[in-house]
Parts: sequence; C-alpha cells; structure tokens
Amino acid sequence: MPSRPIYLDYHATTPLDPRVWRAMEPYFCTEFGNPASASHAYGWTAAQAVQRARAQVAALIGAAPNEIVFTSGATESDNLAIKGIAHRHGGRPAHVITSAIEHHAVLDPCARLEREGFAVTRLGVDRDGRISLPELEAALRPETVLVSIMAVNNEVGVIQDMEAIGRLVRARGALLHSDATQAAGKIPVDVKRWQADLLSLSGHKMYGPKGVGALYVRDGVQLACQLDGGGHERGRRSGTLNVPGIVGLGEAAALAQAGLEEEAVRIGALRDRLLERIASRLEGVRVNGSMTQRVPHNLHLTFHGVEAEALMMSMPELAVSSGSACSSSARAASHVLLALGLTPGEAQGSLRFGLGRFTTEQDVDVAADRIVACARQMRELSLP
Repeated sequence: MPSRPIYLDYHATTPLDPRVWRAMEPYFCTEFGNPASASHAYGWTAAQAVQRARAQVAALIGAAPNEIVFTSGATESDNLAIKGIAHRHGGRPAHVITSAIEHHAVLDPCARLEREGFAVTRLGVDRDGRISLPELEAALRPETVLVSIMAVNNEVGVIQDMEAIGRLVRARGALLHSDATQAAGKIPVDVKRWQADLLSLSGHKMYGPKGVGALYVRDGVQLACQLDGGGHERGRRSGTLNVPGIVGLGEAAALAQAGLEEEAVRIGALRDRLLERIASRLEGVRVNGSMTQRVPHNLHLTFHGVEAEALMMSMPELAVSSGSACSSSARAASHVLLALGLTPGEAQGSLRFGLGRFTTEQDVDVAADRIVACARQMRELSLP
C-alpha cells in the first residue's frame, strides 16, 4: 500500500494536534452540557470550559476575554465584522476600504455591500505584496467606517505593517478589521499594538478543529448582528455554542502561544532549505512576495515554462497547492498573483508550499528532489 503524500499545504488546513484532541474529547461524550443551561452542573461545566477557551484565545492576541466572540470560522468572523459595522450605518453614506489581495471571505462581503449601495475602495499592492500607506491615507474619507486589511496573505505569506496601518486608521477616525487567519499562531499578534478594532481567526489554521473560529471585537465597538435567535455571545452571534470545538480552539491557541518563537525558527529554517534545494538546481524559479516581510511557514514560487497544475499532477507523492484552498479548483489565475504584477501565464505556473508543525527535514529534502526532477522533465517534454 503506498504511503500518504508529504503534506506541504498547511495554509489550506492543519492537522489536529493530538494534544488538542485530548482536550476536546471529554466534551463530546461525558461533559456534553449546553453552556446556556444555567440551572445544573452539566451546563456549568460547559460554561467554564468555554470561558477558559475564551481566555486562551484572548491571550494569544493580547485581548480581554470578554472581547472574544466565538463563530463557525474565519469566514463567518469576516462577514460579521464587515457587514456588522457597515449595517450599523445603513441609510447613511458609508465607505469601506480593503485590499486587492484579500481572501474571498473579505472580498465577497465587500462586493455584497457595494450591491447594497455602500462605497468600497480596493487598494493595490506592490511587487512585494504590501499596500502603500500613502495610498491608504489618500483613500480615507470622512465617511470611511471600516478598513479591512489581512495581516498575512493566505497565498504568498506576506505580512502587512499592521501597526502603521492601525495608527493611520485610528488617527482618521475609522475602524480597523484584520483577517488574521494566517497570522494567529504563526507570528506575534497584538490587537492593542495594531490598534485593531476587530480581528478574525480560525481554529483549523493553527492545529485546532474545523468549524470553529473567533472574532475579536474591541470593547465598545457595536456590530449589527448577522445571526438572530437567542442572543448568544452577548447578542453578537446567536446559536448554541460548539463546546468541543471551542475547547479545541482554546487549547490550540495556548499551544501556539507557548511554542510560537521556537516553532517559527525551526519552520523558517526548513522553508529556507526547501528554497535553496530547489533554486540552486533549477533555473527559472522566482519567489513571489517579500522574503523579509513573510511568515516563515510560506514559500510561493513561479516555475518558468512549467504549468503548475501539470506539475502537481506529475508528483502525487506531494500535497501542495496552486493557490487558496477556497478557490484552488478554479482555472482562473490567482487574483493575488495578478495584483502582485504577474502575468496570467506566470500565475498559472506558480505553486504555494505551506510548512508546519509536523514538517520534517526529510519531507523537505524529498519534496525538493521531486519538484526539481518533475519540473526538468516537463521542460524537456515541452521543447520542440
């Protein structure tokens, strides 16, 4: 029986850490209470577990526990933040700013707001994948109610200067939201230093379970609720809480916080090893996005004269991606890579490598050797 592929797609999802599973397991069977059941021990135990997880998530991002709203994931968190702020200004002129390289969980809610009559500005990025602060400053208007900028891009791993963005947005009186799905648990995140008013994250991107996430809402910020029915989460998000998932998210956040620096150093060394072993033996390879302002877990490469989908098909022993997991099945060129200035052909010759907690040096070496061999073979076959 063939072994499973080497997993290098940690941006799409991460495996559940066994320590997270052990923390979750009791809440499926023995501690199955509803935290809203305030009249007996089953509910009290569940409520205590939720509050502990709330504190763990808050600690990861420098927030207070009462500023954490549990959701079904980052997509819901993004929608609640963007629509929740905009709809508080319904009937009045309102303007939202975002970037051209956001995840569709931000771009699509912004597009919906446009259809509802809101004004939306999408900032471009430079070749490194970063927005221009002067362009952001020029885009801000008196009626700007929200700026939504992702902290780390999900395709090229580029880190935005969130502290500078936060200072500028706060000075102009708008609110700042950040989709920090690819940042939380990978780099230090501090909502106070960033002057963020709202911030989204997801469990399954940091070795927690799928189907659970959180939205940080700064104390005093008012949102228009998007899910009615029971007034859970202080009226911000109704629905019975997913206690096992929330416990898992909390444990994943605590583990990430404890090992953040050590893990970043180890994974960054593996990423650099992967790049060196590919680029030193294969011509026509280019890194997309800044290498200095980048999470250590990401490598995004364009292979000149090679079609990425065909390259992936030629090496089934590797699990890699040609783009966002939410749109990787689409044949269109990545909107992120096009925004960075790549041609459609270059974008379709690009692969994303995501390294993580369980990636080994052997994984990297085997992957690099296979990529080089397959890319060379494809180029030879394409010669006239």
